[in-house]
Amino acid sequence: MQANFLSVVLMPLALALIMMGLGLSLTIADFKRVYLFPKAVIIGLFCQMFVLPIICFLIIKAMGIPPVLAVGLMLLAAAPGGPSANLYSHIAKGDVALNVTLTALNSLFSVFSIAVIVNVSMAHFLQQNTYVPLQFSKVLEVCYVVILPVGLGMIIRNRAPQFTQKLEQPVKIISAIFLALIIILAGLRERDHLWADLKTVGLAALTFNISCLFLGYYIPLFFKLSTKQAIAIGMEIGIHNGTLAIYIALNVIGNGTMTIPAVVYSIMMFLTAAVFAWLVNVRRNPISS
Repeated sequence: MQANFLSVVLMPLALALIMMGLGLSLTIADFKRVYLFPKAVIIGLFCQMFVLPIICFLIIKAMGIPPVLAVGLMLLAAAPGGPSANLYSHIAKGDVALNVTLTALNSLFSVFSIAVIVNVSMAHFLQQNTYVPLQFSKVLEVCYVVILPVGLGMIIRNRAPQFTQKLEQPVKIISAIFLALIIILAGLRERDHLWADLKTVGLAALTFNISCLFLGYYIPLFFKLSTKQAIAIGMEIGIHNGTLAIYIALNVIGNGTMTIPAVVYSIMMFLTAAVFAWLVNVRRNPISS
């Protein structure tokens, strides 16, 4: 019953709300910003699409993560940045406008990148007789749950901007509540072997999370982007949309164990992102003796 409620009712509703909330914060100008800051956008997308899957794969190999959990972690690596990245970027004094643009583009591109990364991961980590590639209909399903709610949110903002201002805050609060419920219910669903899986994948998830934050910060600095842009990219690729990863694991792939890395990561990332925000601000404004 719990599993049915989680996968059939709560997950689609929560994901739709989260993605619609993202759409409520977007305008056409956010997509036009690509032309204003092409270098920052390209570096952010490169980190998300190529650097993160490679880093995740290396962590999995180094730590000997079991196959099903390995696919779950790779699925998380393919998931786009979460809407919370914008909030944390604001707290850390990052370029929030860049965050909004990257979140929008990552969410669109991830519909296809997730299918590629998950298929390759399942083919590599799982035995041939247990590997079932994602069907095109399932890829379309991911497309629907990502793009349609975002588009609806943008239409509401465009047609009723005053109503959007009233709606934005409640949607954020309800989305946060749903996210907490998803994490709790996904954990309960796998409670029989949750602790063993936590011990197995916990360190890998933490290592991946910290790697995302710092690579996302230092790679842009290496390419001479501003500190504000580096903070934005660090938050963008360090705070993943765990809800989408859990949804795909349960509803698209149909494997509850694959949700464990996303559950663990989703719990950790809020604390690590807060510490990261503090560290980058200390680096920017060192306390004078």
